[in-house]
Amino acid sequence: MADILDQIIADKRIEIALAKERLSETDIHKLWESKASELEKYHPSLAKALVNAPGGAGIISEFKRRSPSKGWIKEEGRADIIPISYQQNGAAALSILTDEKYFGGKDEFIVTARQSGVTIPILYKNFVVDEYQLFQATLCGASAVLLIAADLKKPECKALLLTAHELGLEVLLEMHSEEELEYAELEPDVCGINNRNLGSFVTDVQNSFRLSALLPKDAVKVSESGISNPETVKLLIQAGFNGFLIGENFMKTANPGESLKEFINNINN
Repeated sequence: MADILDQIIADKRIEIALAKERLSETDIHKLWESKASELEKYHPSLAKALVNAPGGAGIISEFKRRSPSKGWIKEEGRADIIPISYQQNGAAALSILTDEKYFGGKDEFIVTARQSGVTIPILYKNFVVDEYQLFQATLCGASAVLLIAADLKKPECKALLLTAHELGLEVLLEMHSEEELEYAELEPDVCGINNRNLGSFVTDVQNSFRLSALLPKDAVKVSESGISNPETVKLLIQAGFNGFLIGENFMKTANPGESLKEFINNINN
C-alpha cells in the first residue's frame, strides 16, 4: 500500500475545520468548562491500569471495525456490546477508534461504551493534530488520548500533551522508529511502540523488541499492532512492556470478549 499517512492527516484537518464551523473553539471550551466536574469520573489512569494489571499483561482491547489495509473487520460491531464485554473478560483498558473515514469509528462509540457500563480507561484512538480534538476526546468520555510522533513536530506534540493534561487526559505517545524516540523526552504518561508502519502498513513485532531498551527505564511501555500470540506477549513482558494494544486479533472473531478471555488465560498458563 502506498504511503497514505499524509492523505489521512490532510483529510483530518478538513474534518476539524468543518467541526469548528458546527461548534466553534470558543463554544467547545465553554461546553467543557460546564461539564468538567462530571467528566472526572471518566479519567481513571491508563498508566496505572497497565502497571497494575494481573500477571503484568495489561491488555488494551481495541474496538476497531475497519482499517485502510484490511477493509471492514466487523462492520456490524456494536459499541454497546463489545467494549463492555472486553471489560468483563479482563481488559485493563480499551482503545476505541473514532476516525470515521478510514476506520469506521465515531466519537459516539465512546459515549455508547460509557453508557453501557464501561468504567475502565478508554483511549481515544484517532489522528490528533489539533487542540480541538482533545476537547472532543474528553467530552465523549475518554480517559487518555493517542498522540502519534509521525503526525506531529516535537513542539506541536509538547503543546498537545500539556493541553491534554490540563483537561485531565493522559497521553499515550506512539513512536515507530529510533528517530522518533526523542519524543519520549516529553515524558508522556505512556510510551507506545507501533509495530506497524503507518505509511506502508507493514507490521513487524520485532520493532518493539528492538526499541524497548532505548526508551527510558521508568517509562510505562505499550507494544501496539500485530500481536496475535500469547507467547509473544510473554516475551514482550520480559522485554519490559506493561501493555499490549490488540484489536484485529479479537475483532475478527465471533465473540471478541471471549477471545480476549482465552488469550489472557493462555498468557497466564
